[in-house]
Amino acid sequence: MPDFSAKPTLRGERVTLRPVTGADAATLQHLMTDPEVGRLTGSVHSSSADAGDDYPLDQLTAIYAEWARVSDRIVWVIIENATGEVVGESVLNDLDEANLSCGFRIWIAGATGRGLGTEAVRLSVGHAFATGLHRVELEVYDFNPRARHVYERVGFGLEGTRRQALRFDDGWVDCHVMGLLASDWRGGEA
Repeated sequence: MPDFSAKPTLRGERVTLRPVTGADAATLQHLMTDPEVGRLTGSVHSSSADAGDDYPLDQLTAIYAEWARVSDRIVWVIIENATGEVVGESVLNDLDEANLSCGFRIWIAGATGRGLGTEAVRLSVGHAFATGLHRVELEVYDFNPRARHVYERVGFGLEGTRRQALRFDDGWVDCHVMGLLASDWRGGEA
């Protein structure tokens, strides 16, 4: 039966995924203030809000420290190999052992267009399937076509749309549900 108690470091050509610790909270909190991160992840509901303002640093430190120990999720910091800098986080969450499935989410701040996200998705999803999972699913907002393109490139397929699921700047944004099965996984080469 898969569980996420083991939290390995995953290394690729462009990025390394290292298990998060409480000590990463300040860096991640700072990166979360990138307005694009808040908007594209649906963490904020207006263009003027900062996602990093949601939790005081001590509370965020405690959250990441807890997530480092739990068995229902793996949270990695994404490190750009070329610079050694943390650029975001990648998460396998909502482990459903009975159905051999989990959710996935990722965000990267200020480091787009270099293939870092694509490689981080491939590493994360590859690990999920290596643990024996059958299915990985995610949600992506309609105003994030760049992320949707990455997910499709890795092999995720559109399964449905939650219409007007996010209120943003007094408007509504659709949320697309995407999934990938172990039987369709080809190492992220779609």
